[in-house]
Amino acid sequence: MSVPQPPVRPKDRFLAFGAPLIQQEEIDEVVATLRSGWIGTGPRAARFERAFAEYKRVPGAAAVGSCTAALHLSLLARGIGPGDEVIAPALTFCSTVNAVLHTGARPVLADVENRSQNLDPDRLAAAITKRTRAIIPVHLAGRPCDMDAILEIAGRHDLTIIEDCAHAIETEYHGRPAGTLGDLGCFSFYVTKNVVTGEGGMVIARRQEDLGRIRVLALHGLSGDAWKRYSDEGFRHYQVVECGYKYNMTDLQAALGLPQLARVESNWRRRRAVWEAYQRGLAGLPITLPEEPGPDTRHAYHLYQIRVEAKRSGLARDEFLAGMTAQGIGVGVHYLSLPEHPHYQKALGWKPEDHAVAMRIGRETVSLPLSAKLDDADVADVIEAVRRVLRG
Repeated sequence: MSVPQPPVRPKDRFLAFGAPLIQQEEIDEVVATLRSGWIGTGPRAARFERAFAEYKRVPGAAAVGSCTAALHLSLLARGIGPGDEVIAPALTFCSTVNAVLHTGARPVLADVENRSQNLDPDRLAAAITKRTRAIIPVHLAGRPCDMDAILEIAGRHDLTIIEDCAHAIETEYHGRPAGTLGDLGCFSFYVTKNVVTGEGGMVIARRQEDLGRIRVLALHGLSGDAWKRYSDEGFRHYQVVECGYKYNMTDLQAALGLPQLARVESNWRRRRAVWEAYQRGLAGLPITLPEEPGPDTRHAYHLYQIRVEAKRSGLARDEFLAGMTAQGIGVGVHYLSLPEHPHYQKALGWKPEDHAVAMRIGRETVSLPLSAKLDDADVADVIEAVRRVLRG
């Protein structure tokens, strides 16, 4: 009788999915912020905006509390509201369509391409109606969408493009940074993202008037630079110019983000090395690996997604998830298709089978750990765990 093999990683060494790389620079910057006495929205948030705008090669940026807030404010800045329709891919996180619903507009789904898992331009074109006002392409996992096709469709129908760049800080398409291809770009600094502030987001915009309105809406609708009212420049009166939101980023969050952004390229290179190691180490197994980055593009390497199909792999996707957890490896699902969720079925009448490609991907996909924090031993453990689970 064979002795059961111990897991690749015991419980006290469980490999968490999406753990960020936090170094001494972040700790020092946060401590300095605490000692400064200014932990709300202030000078560090402004510095972070300037640094991000410089990285994206744009004139300005607006820091907000999350990518969801960034999407919501971008839609409002473009005047989208009740009676309008906004097209989004059927495979994305719920925040993409929740932001649309928060404006009173109706989200409309278009299916995705099987290999890229990004918005299918043909399905996008077929979803346009006389009520369509905007498109939200999502650069899923850090892979850029087919923006030439999407831009052509948007131009033909005079539609706003709001890029969901939650996974795509470093992404480029034909030499242009993600977020600068459409009218607005929205970014995430959530704890699992490529640049981390714990919670946080950023907006960049082609039109500076859009960015100006977003800044006002993000802080209660107060007149510009309202945070300066407590600065050493002396008290400044402010006015409420419209009914806004509490969507601002704090200096504590920006303190984490500034050193992270300074290391964005070295962290990207490490994630690329991990991604490539997975491609080599998992080749030949009965699973579908992600396709290689497209020509003249830059992949952000935010997620490494495999697909586990029961007929080919010999076990269901959820059995694979449980097996990886038992081996001490944290995994994720990015994502179930949006029509799988009960709220949207009830509120909007969506059905999974209406977007068959997204439905199939959502039921087969598994995200493996991918972080600059992973060392070579961690990567080897993940590969070994995948092999063990597939062997049964």
